Amino acid sequence: MDDLISRLSRLDSCAVSDALDKLGLKGAVTGIRRFSSDRRIAGRVLTVKLDRAEGRSNTRHLCTAAIEAASPGDIIVVEQHTGLDAASWGGNLSIGAQVRGVAGAIVDGPVRDIDDSRKLDFPVFARDHTARTARGRIVEVATGEPIDVGGVTVSPGDYAVADGSAAVFVAQGEIERVLEAAEAIVAREEAIAQALRDGKPISQAMGANYEHMLKGGTGSERPAVHAETPRSPAATGSVVPPVQKTSTI
Repeated sequence: MDDLISRLSRLDSCAVSDALDKLGLKGAVTGIRRFSSDRRIAGRVLTVKLDRAEGRSNTRHLCTAAIEAASPGDIIVVEQHTGLDAASWGGNLSIGAQVRGVAGAIVDGPVRDIDDSRKLDFPVFARDHTARTARGRIVEVATGEPIDVGGVTVSPGDYAVADGSAAVFVAQGEIERVLEAAEAIVAREEAIAQALRDGKPISQAMGANYEHMLKGGTGSERPAVHAETPRSPAATGSVVPPVQKTSTI
């Protein structure tokens, strides 16, 4: 795993989305849901575009060329905007992709064989699910070319991260500064979470500093928590339950 992917894999989709907002970039896609595995995926993108068959037939099975071209850790991203109820990914594709070392699949369209992918613990993210086959309905028209996912242009070699919140894409030319901004945002979020664990009132911990987190600066500033810290829970006799780190909402 190269350094950029290693850094991306430590970030969730919300942190990366916030970094894109901070930098004025587009890349977060709402409505792509995780249907199998609880794992977050992060990696480089391989693209596939599907279209209505309209009398055309496939010379090979959908997405197989992308699977065979994939390197370990890659993510296969599929555009299927036909409006047809036809699966763009299925169980045997999950098997083939897993054997190849593919990190997961992100499909802007319906998928099927969800139970099979769950048994494999192979991550599949998609717009919808169905039982209906692609046969006679859709064909592959391009592999390794720019595609559209939820209004975001995604090109081969771009970066993606997907989890329970969303799928987020980062152009390969922007990845360094997006990672830097996202890592700074995570540091700020973790400082806020720690302040809450230490007993700081939430209105102080998540005050003006929080609201301006994405505005201005280079993205590398460390967080500052200015409000006076109250007495510890031990001193007051209160119990502060553990608080999990959460991303900006």
